[in-house]
Amino acid sequence: MTSPARELLDLPPFGLSQAEKRARLLPMLRTLTTHHAERCAPYRHVLDGVFGGADRLRIERIEDVPFLPVTLFKTHTLASVPDAEVVKVLTSSGTTGQQPSRIVLDAETASVQAAVLVKVAQHFLGRERLPMVILDHAGVVRDRRSYSARGAGILGMAQFGHRPFYALRDDMSLDEEGLRAYLTWAAGRPVLIFGFTFMIWQYLVQALERGGRRLDLAGGVLVHSGGWKKLQEAAVDPGTFRDRVAAVTGIERVINFYGMVEQVGGVYFENPKHHLQAPIYSEIIVRDPVTLAPLPDGEAGLVQVLSCLPTSYPGHSLLTEDLGVIRGVDPEGTGMGGRSFEILGRVPKAELRGCSDTFVAHA
Repeated sequence: MTSPARELLDLPPFGLSQAEKRARLLPMLRTLTTHHAERCAPYRHVLDGVFGGADRLRIERIEDVPFLPVTLFKTHTLASVPDAEVVKVLTSSGTTGQQPSRIVLDAETASVQAAVLVKVAQHFLGRERLPMVILDHAGVVRDRRSYSARGAGILGMAQFGHRPFYALRDDMSLDEEGLRAYLTWAAGRPVLIFGFTFMIWQYLVQALERGGRRLDLAGGVLVHSGGWKKLQEAAVDPGTFRDRVAAVTGIERVINFYGMVEQVGGVYFENPKHHLQAPIYSEIIVRDPVTLAPLPDGEAGLVQVLSCLPTSYPGHSLLTEDLGVIRGVDPEGTGMGGRSFEILGRVPKAELRGCSDTFVAHA
């Protein structure tokens, strides 16, 4: 199946208002729901058991699109294509003792995912490929068939850099001598740094602070994602993170983004107001953790992510374990259409159990 997202690839990634975007996405999400119900038996069983039957669904609004709990991908391999068409398997970077998710991609899904990532990233980074520092070690991207979420994220972002330098050794120590040599080579050009949030904090910011050292990366841009839980436990909020990064590197442009391996192509970068912004290919809904009813803007609840990209597996509508809040629609002064939102953290385990119990009760 050709991904419905291809209809949107000629448009700017934030070029539709929220109302226009919803009108375009709704028929695409209906089509994907039918497609996956016909080709993925476990998905159809969920629709039959939880949502009243795959053949009786009435999807009149985006809020009516049935969803899967994201944890289902940790216990089941869900595919809407035969094994012979699978070109890549992504795995999540689950915590110790936790089963990772396994996400199967065919050529079409992998291709349209890459195209959407380029469109979204170039909106923020421009078309020029900048010298790039990856705050990780090269070993995480060696297996080209099966990627962890970490490796997939690095490879996805590496295409926007020129001559990327891996700034960590295999033992996760900062290769400061090699990094300074790379920055000497790149002198006079802005540098793109990419890494996962807690790794940037621990292996770059704190490492430099402990030694009282500083790097000259003024004019550069830092893109980071994930790993906020450990920083929140250390009482480090996003504002403090940006300030401390600037103090040791001179970087003033710090962009966080949100995404997950379970929904390829669902990438949400921060807008200029430091809120995450949903592009034209995706939508965000916030639901009550107990009743699962959609909540009004400004109220915190479970985040549901929807995307018109995935055709190889039923990942177009997922209920996450993240707590979030809608912060606005078509935010003024950004030139960007769509919903903006904030991720507040993971839902406490007690609330997660309540959500799971509600889901099972419906079944």
